[in-house]
Amino acid sequence: MLTESVPLMQAVVPVLPEMGLLLLLILVLMHGVFSPKESRRTVCVITGVGFFTLMVIHLSVGFNFVGDPDFSGSGLGDIVRVDAFAVMFRAMILLAAALTCLMSGESRAINRRVEFYVALIVAALGMCLMVAANDLILVYVALETASVSLYIMAGFQRDSKLSSEAGLKYYLFGAVTSAILLYGLSLIFGFTGETNFSRLGPALSALTANGSEGVFALVVALLLVLVGLGFKVAVVPFHFWTPDVYEGSPTPSVAFISTASKAASFGLLVRFFSIVWPAEMIPYWAGLLAALAAITMTLGNMLALVQKNIKRMLGYSSIAQAGYALIGVVALSDTELGAAAVAFYMAMYVLTNLAAFAVISAVEWNTGSVQIADYAGLSRRSFPLAIVMVVAMLSLGGVPPAAGFFGKFFLFSAAVDAGYTWLAIIGVVNAIIALFYYLTVIKVMFVGKAEDESRYTIRPRLAVVLWVTGVGILLMGTLASPWWRWAVEASQQLTVMLP
Repeated sequence: MLTESVPLMQAVVPVLPEMGLLLLLILVLMHGVFSPKESRRTVCVITGVGFFTLMVIHLSVGFNFVGDPDFSGSGLGDIVRVDAFAVMFRAMILLAAALTCLMSGESRAINRRVEFYVALIVAALGMCLMVAANDLILVYVALETASVSLYIMAGFQRDSKLSSEAGLKYYLFGAVTSAILLYGLSLIFGFTGETNFSRLGPALSALTANGSEGVFALVVALLLVLVGLGFKVAVVPFHFWTPDVYEGSPTPSVAFISTASKAASFGLLVRFFSIVWPAEMIPYWAGLLAALAAITMTLGNMLALVQKNIKRMLGYSSIAQAGYALIGVVALSDTELGAAAVAFYMAMYVLTNLAAFAVISAVEWNTGSVQIADYAGLSRRSFPLAIVMVVAMLSLGGVPPAAGFFGKFFLFSAAVDAGYTWLAIIGVVNAIIALFYYLTVIKVMFVGKAEDESRYTIRPRLAVVLWVTGVGILLMGTLASPWWRWAVEASQQLTVMLP
């Protein structure tokens, strides 16, 4: 049971990561203002350690309280609700941010630029609020807080045409879809007079009782909301920005956008469809999301097959991965395993994509190239880099013993349990197709020959990222049971904590 400090802890625990991030933001800003220029090379370590410390504190404090029956999990006037599901996704975001900081320290484009780390902290702040949001207003504010920071990170290299183009495209697509999302949210409020998740469910159920007019109104609002959230997770047809942003943005920026942003968006999607939409609406949104999942994974994989630039290839791969993860959201219509499958898959995906982009960052540091052909002979230039990339590619392809195998297995199992066997079959076929371009990268690294096969240098901070992600992928793949149990227990708290 909670101690006498219940009132204080009830107020602090739901927003503990956000409070810590604000303090970290102040620390980084002061470091940038008052430290001499030559001392700013440590800003990546300071920020990274800060993120990691916050993650550890959040996990230890969060799980100590969310399992206690006396803890309501409500904060900021019930616009934030923290359960084990939110704790898990916040931990993913903070870990991704910490590793991105270390990666950024070895990037010539970023290195000691304090403003990059400020944008990173603000983006993480918005994402942490996204996954715990219990109110439509907070959803939009958190989304925009994260999005604006990500636009800055994407276009951070002002002297690079590709980076400027990436930032501009990301911003323009984001602005349009944000307006559409806001219109959808405003319709929901207009129909119900409510913005709080826990009161929206009953209000929307009452609306559907009005007959076809009420259902039609909700379907329109649902489609508008899906446009905004579909852009964030890069599902077809809202995926056009992805390959250009991946190619043009600084590699650490892409690493964070592709992992933390996708995890936060899927965390919000699962919470939104688990709590807000009434059972009467399941036939409408489940079928639509199933179709989107099938189209997204198929188109992403087909377009990835022909890519020569490894960042563009991973851009199309991330579109396909969004399609896989969407299967878990579809399964929410009939089984709680869908939420657990999404949580496990996102944890795997965060580690896997960070590992891949850490290798890309190391190769880019040594060669300045991001073409797949320039990975020829990587196994002889740097065997550790090649091994980590093999682990990442096998994980994305769903090959054991990497974590991606169990990630896809849990998603497809949840789909079958929910009655979407056809969707699971499409997922399996797509996983087989995707193996072609993932194995192509491995073949180039080990079989391809380069004119100059001199040894590559792995910078110390980048080595930390490679170790953490590589070992993490293998641990989740070989010891999947405890991670899966954690995901299942977290998903079970999604609706239990509602009043």
